[in-house]
Amino acid sequence: MTREMNTSKGITLKTLTKSTVWDVQENDIFRMLEVVDKDVELKEEMRRITDIIRSAFMIEEIKDNSNKLLLEKYTKQGYKVATIKVADDVKVTWAIKKRPISRVTDLTYENIRHITAAKLIEVLDRNFGGGWDSLSQSIQDIIESGFDISTTTLPKDRLHKKGGMYEKKVADGYEVLEVEKGTWVEAIFAKVKPEVIKPRMKFESHDEDNEDDELPEDDYNRPDEDDVELEEPDDDEINENNYRTTFDIDVTDDEDAESLSDFIADE
Repeated sequence: MTREMNTSKGITLKTLTKSTVWDVQENDIFRMLEVVDKDVELKEEMRRITDIIRSAFMIEEIKDNSNKLLLEKYTKQGYKVATIKVADDVKVTWAIKKRPISRVTDLTYENIRHITAAKLIEVLDRNFGGGWDSLSQSIQDIIESGFDISTTTLPKDRLHKKGGMYEKKVADGYEVLEVEKGTWVEAIFAKVKPEVIKPRMKFESHDEDNEDDELPEDDYNRPDEDDVELEEPDDDEINENNYRTTFDIDVTDDEDAESLSDFIADE
């Protein structure tokens, strides 16, 4: 087993997810893939790893890596091309390119936290027409999972009023997109939402030497108040209320008798 190649962000093929894959670039992918042929575990996980990479990168397998014109074609289109060894005596040439986020339909829960508010405004501006409400609810939910969004619609001459909402939001670090609606303007404000770290459960530790930690009294074998030992009554005091008879039952081995398991099975 070999030590796996790390990227500058500390991400490896074994820690790669459909979210963290957006943090790496084409060259990072090729560097991580350099150790696949030396790691048995990675070889077995190659299909899953490739699916993760494809969620953020376009991958083209080049069958003839001696075709210089084909290689130049991919390079001009922004692809990075490299040959990797994925198994013993098995090499493949990949051309990979990060998937662009240029339309609102490109936004996903996995990549929404990997773009800036300025980039989000750029994407919205490229797709807008009817304003925030023109977006589908699913797209709105994706955007709001990573950004604080607020909107206001005002006449053009009032939108930039001093001391108004527009000025306060911009001062607070929001990016803004203005969508004209006749003589009115809808302002859409966006700011990266801070990630919420889920608290982990903490268990209190008890110091064995702490004298204040008293063990509960063991009263498991203590008889209940009503569970008192009966005194043997005198012969003169025997009556129908305190008389009881005990007798032994002789148990003989019977090879033909059914066992408890047989009885349960018959039930």
